Amino acid sequence: MTFTRQAPPHTQTASAYWTVGPCRGELRSEELPAPREGEALVRALCSGVSRGTELVVHGARVPPRIAKEMRAPHQSGEFPSPVKFGYLSVGIVEEGPRDWIGQKVFCLHPHQDRYVVPLTSLTRIPDGVPARRAVLTGIAEIALNALWEAGPRLGDRIAVVGAGLVGGMTAALLRGFPLGRLQLVETDPGKRGFVESLGVDFVLPGEASQDCDIVFHCSATDEGLARSLELAGDEGEIIEMSWYGDRPVSLPLGEDFHARRLSIRASQVGVVARSRRHRRTTSERLELAVSLLRDPVFDAFLTGESPFEELPAVFDGLENGELDDLCRVINYPPTREGNQD
Repeated sequence: MTFTRQAPPHTQTASAYWTVGPCRGELRSEELPAPREGEALVRALCSGVSRGTELVVHGARVPPRIAKEMRAPHQSGEFPSPVKFGYLSVGIVEEGPRDWIGQKVFCLHPHQDRYVVPLTSLTRIPDGVPARRAVLTGIAEIALNALWEAGPRLGDRIAVVGAGLVGGMTAALLRGFPLGRLQLVETDPGKRGFVESLGVDFVLPGEASQDCDIVFHCSATDEGLARSLELAGDEGEIIEMSWYGDRPVSLPLGEDFHARRLSIRASQVGVVARSRRHRRTTSERLELAVSLLRDPVFDAFLTGESPFEELPAVFDGLENGELDDLCRVINYPPTREGNQD
């Protein structure tokens, strides 16, 4: 394997976003090591803010007992802070093996303008998937894993509860299945246009059809999970995709939950779903996830963008409600002062 580089920058430094306290973040400079054999230097083009999980981290709400399991693949620091967290990065390989140079790649890496990672951490972005859309690869992977977990069947009646980033992605992937019915259940009527742009039926909770074979719950609310139980048919299954951080959840399991023999099953992307675990690797799952993004319908998830230097203000805006994006795209400058070729 031939290792090469393109006119390396004079100074090997990087800038990264760190959560430094509850609802406080900042950009920090750090030195970059030279890539070794089997590694690559990636220059970030854009990254995405996955507001659900990242706001839990931003608010220092990661429960200590789950802190180890919640580590991102290239996280630095420890919860609650200071911690460098994130997992939706798209970039271009600047140094590494010859056949990787110039390749656009996806990486489960925090928000950082340059980084060195093993080649095994990179997923090549196929032709037909723009870099901006490719930041959704990690979200498509979450939805894909949940579908493997649930195993929808021909003619199934399915509801997805919660039209956020994960719920919308799950519904968007499900529309390719030969289902009997698919509804995306959402309390906010303002999301009707977004949902319908995906080619999925939008319904308010009180209008949703019951007797579902599978319900995917993605609203991260007690009310959404309770409604999911009501929408599931007898012996139906609820796939729980929400993560609540340290917040307790109240659920009416004393009504007809046992009489109707309902099931609630967790879906978490940390490992490949049991039904595919022995035949698919996490790398293969990511390759499939990014290939699904060739469909331009997924551009509807990218609802705002900001330059990298404004990322601390972006998190503040998402936390206080001034910003209401499904996925905020963070754009990185092509070069940095002091890192010119």
